[in-house]
Amino acid sequence: MRPPSSSPPSPSPSLWRDTDFRRLWAGQTASQLGEHTTLVVLPLFAVLTLDAGAGPLGALRAVGQAPILLLSLLAGAWVDRWRARTVMVLTDAARAVALGAAAVAGLLGLLGLPALFVVAFTVGALSVLFDVAYQASLVRMVRRDQLVRGNSALEGSRSAAQIGGPALGGALVSLLSAPVAAAAGALFFAVSFVSLRRIRRPESVPERVAPVPERPELAAPVRGRIREGLRFVAGNAWLRAVCLASAAFQLSFAATMTVYLLFLPRELHLTGATVGLALAATGPGALLGSVLAARLPGRLGHGVVLVSAAVLGNGALLCVPALYGSTTATILALLAVNFVFGTFSQLVNVTVMSVRQAVTPDGMQGRAAATITFVGMGFTPLGSLLGGLLAQEWGLRTGLLVTAAGMMLSPVLMAASPLARLGRVLPAPKEEPRPTERRGSE
Repeated sequence: MRPPSSSPPSPSPSLWRDTDFRRLWAGQTASQLGEHTTLVVLPLFAVLTLDAGAGPLGALRAVGQAPILLLSLLAGAWVDRWRARTVMVLTDAARAVALGAAAVAGLLGLLGLPALFVVAFTVGALSVLFDVAYQASLVRMVRRDQLVRGNSALEGSRSAAQIGGPALGGALVSLLSAPVAAAAGALFFAVSFVSLRRIRRPESVPERVAPVPERPELAAPVRGRIREGLRFVAGNAWLRAVCLASAAFQLSFAATMTVYLLFLPRELHLTGATVGLALAATGPGALLGSVLAARLPGRLGHGVVLVSAAVLGNGALLCVPALYGSTTATILALLAVNFVFGTFSQLVNVTVMSVRQAVTPDGMQGRAAATITFVGMGFTPLGSLLGGLLAQEWGLRTGLLVTAAGMMLSPVLMAASPLARLGRVLPAPKEEPRPTERRGSE
């Protein structure tokens, strides 16, 4: 890793004076805005325009999430061998093309459910590569003592996307058309492409700069590098706990969101624009969560913050099944629930990412991120299908209550793991494991 040569010991001012970090931040913001717009546009188009039911909606969400299971490990191996900026730029360009083609197809009247499945899978696959790459790019750009503030800034931009993306996507689908909303997503990816291409700092790739005679395993094929990533994460008690808690959360959250996207328009009779507004309320909360993540772990301890924030954030969604009608009180309650969920889930996200980056050697960053994504997010297709099945068999209200209750398993797993005992200062990474070495548990 090559830290910025002009960075003074005080990390926060140095990051914002760093032109390349600002370009990374701006590009990631635009990319996340395009992604969050698209995540709302495709399901709302299926529900409101194509009159898709719970089964087809669950299948559509599962198809969009399937690349997480299929490609995450490969993405980690590739990112550790390539410049992260190159991966981000190429995936931004490809997503812009895919959504632009979807917009044209929609304007011609060809944007049916099969086309939505293709677009969802394509954008999902490219997003997997981008997300792994941007997490690795930060570690290669800043010092380790700047990671928490750097992650806070990047996750804050994702929070801003959560504010604008759902609201914009819902409004465009409701007031104009799905093709216009898809075109907006393509435009955001194009902006990200331009910003990231302007980064000028040379980026070292840890696996490529390592002396091959001393590290012969670096010449191993992709499968060997993937196995190294799996073994490293499995051999680290903190990262194992992150995987388990993430898997429990993502399975339940994917099921919850499938039922939730049906519950709001069909049970509460909300319009597409109102659904977008309700979902967008997570954004201001997530902005607050990003700010808190830069301060609370260092004051209260990382373990305390992780467990308590997960309990508060996940528990908030248990209030949604108790709502009835489309009254002003219902909408205000939805806004409050989503704000609380956004605040504490973002606090968990930033803290977990900082823990993962802190305990992982440079040459393993991409594979560690991809392995955790694979294990944690890999259950989301199953969760989406499960949510659709529960909605069909048990009804929207009962299905939402059951899936939201399942999200409470995540803080239970964290409380029972070494994550709960993390203090104010994060541990340093141990030497990257080698194939001939015995891997410890931490």
